[in-house]
Amino acid sequence: MPERVRPERVGQEIQAAVADLLLRGMIRDPRVGFITVTGVKVTPDLRTARVFWSMIGTDAQKKDCAAGLEKARGFVRREVTSRVKLRVSPEIIFSFDESVGEGDKIDRLLKEVKAKEGW
Repeated sequence: MPERVRPERVGQEIQAAVADLLLRGMIRDPRVGFITVTGVKVTPDLRTARVFWSMIGTDAQKKDCAAGLEKARGFVRREVTSRVKLRVSPEIIFSFDESVGEGDKIDRLLKEVKAKEGW
């Protein structure tokens, strides 16, 4: 049981550390705008952390932001390592979270149906 809980707990700590970096403006790349860290999935061996992020904007802005995050990956890894005490520094992988956009799409469709049906 503890083996399954630890990656989740470490993921929460990494998420808090990355969110703090963004909140304090420590990632100074102008391409990285206002983004939200939606979650972190850590492998069971704690060597890789996939950081899921989301933002509102055009596809071009999202691609620019992804490029900025990729460029800042080493800095983020170093800062996460200093904040979250682990034996091995996890490799950070940034992934855009499509679920927020899908949720907005479903919400919009439900509102359209509601307006049509007169609920």
